[in-house]
Amino acid sequence: MSFPSDLEIARGANLRPLTEIAEEAGIPVEMLEPYGAGAAKISLDAIEALSDRPRARYVVVTAITPTPLGEGKTTTTVGLGQGFGHINKKATIAIRQPSLGPTFGIKGGAAGGGYSQVVPMELFNLHLTGDMHAVTAAHNMCSAMLDAHIYHGNESGLDLHNITWRRVVDINDRALRNIVLGLGGRLDGIPRESGFDITAASEVMATLALATSLSDLRARLGRTVVGYTKAGDPVTAEDLKAAGAMAVLLKDALKPNLMQTLEGGPALVHTGPFGNIATGNSSIVADRIAIHTGDFLVTEAGFGADMGAERFFNIKCRYSGLAPDAAVMVATVRGLKAHSGNHRIVAGRPLPEALLAENPDEVHAGGDNLRKQLSNMKAHGVTPVVAINAFPGDHDADLAAIGEIADEYGARCAITTHFSDGGAGAAQLAEAVAEACEEPSSFKVLYEDDLSLKDKIAAVATTVYGADDVEYSATANRQLDTYENAGFGHLPVCIAKTHLSISSDPSLKGAPTGWTLPVREVRASVGAGFVYPICGDMRTMPGLGRQPAAMGIDLDENGEIVGLS
Repeated sequence: MSFPSDLEIARGANLRPLTEIAEEAGIPVEMLEPYGAGAAKISLDAIEALSDRPRARYVVVTAITPTPLGEGKTTTTVGLGQGFGHINKKATIAIRQPSLGPTFGIKGGAAGGGYSQVVPMELFNLHLTGDMHAVTAAHNMCSAMLDAHIYHGNESGLDLHNITWRRVVDINDRALRNIVLGLGGRLDGIPRESGFDITAASEVMATLALATSLSDLRARLGRTVVGYTKAGDPVTAEDLKAAGAMAVLLKDALKPNLMQTLEGGPALVHTGPFGNIATGNSSIVADRIAIHTGDFLVTEAGFGADMGAERFFNIKCRYSGLAPDAAVMVATVRGLKAHSGNHRIVAGRPLPEALLAENPDEVHAGGDNLRKQLSNMKAHGVTPVVAINAFPGDHDADLAAIGEIADEYGARCAITTHFSDGGAGAAQLAEAVAEACEEPSSFKVLYEDDLSLKDKIAAVATTVYGADDVEYSATANRQLDTYENAGFGHLPVCIAKTHLSISSDPSLKGAPTGWTLPVREVRASVGAGFVYPICGDMRTMPGLGRQPAAMGIDLDENGEIVGLS
């Protein structure tokens, strides 16, 4: 009998009332705002209401550098949360909500998979409580007010060639990457070049994720820089008098969403910042609520440990004040063999036969990536646990090779089968994580606020990425000087680079050495609270492939959704 699809499994779930889940987690029921039967907003008053409760152990789930095969971070996050229930511990998970772009594109949904999912799956992947659309509206409200400001005289003196604020939409659409605004005549605006990003790449989304309260959100929105004058002075959303309206549109979106896992555990689903140019982590307010709801809070950081986890440590934890107790490093046999550089893997095509053959030496060769990512955890003083996400057909010798790499770094290790077995398959992993959390924490950020932006970039590049040096274009040097002079030098850095390699070159697998990080441009997300150097060509508006997932998504004769994955 074939394994059921994720959608079939999700539809077979026996959903518990969210009021029961909230009560067990200590969240006052009166602080829930139901959105149908499958989700509820949680009032931000819950942060204060739960503040006297014991603090849960804080666990971040990260992974080796991604491959086209997928390592299963979200599924592991959900599975681990369920696994704690099988060792008599209470856990809450906190994850990002997906963008419609990937859902209808090539990646599919982001609710987990198999018997480790957040449900209802359709609600999770399609609109949820409308937060994505609120971000889109708030961002585009600022865009509209910016162009109206220019049309009515440009009182701020914005340089039309140095406007950094674009527009956003939550759909993959390559035709919108670069556009010309204001065509049609005098009454239709001032013509200028601009473009669209996907909503997840909006600075508003990153701001929502990093805000600690409604007043903090309002202040951050006001600091958002939309462009610069010819003299290089920043012009903000506050200068445009747009920040207040943006905050109004985001007032409800700041409240985290409560859902549940397949096994009835609490799941807080909130915000979805882009993983390349933003933090790639769920919200601070969700974590500040969930940290007081049980024995463990398990959250996920996007892409590999050099990306999402580095930003979790140095940006999210810096602003939240929360310190992690352990980090779970997800690795697969197939992923590490891919990092050996011996195989050509194309998403959607059959795997090379050689990749599936027993070859522990190849696991060790590609294991340099795991080794580097484990050393990155140690650099931040965080105790790592290797989660071997096992697939049917994995060979015992290959699985053992991953365990040997973990032993090299003194890291606990557990094989997990949560995709097929649910929480029971992650019980061993849960035990290992619980043990790791008992070790004294020595968490530290990689750099202090008062370092220069260049020193912060160098710290991440050399320590986390393994680069020998950093090279700046003339444009990047000029922009960094502008940001330092504008008073943005205290901000942390969020380096925008490929997620397919620890280096800035997506073709380099494993743990490359002897290379220099090229910074071609630097932008400032002042409202969100970071500066992001751009290293390589970052696509902030994906395009649809020849056969996107949207082609297979439809309604059947009973009005039920089909084809969602």
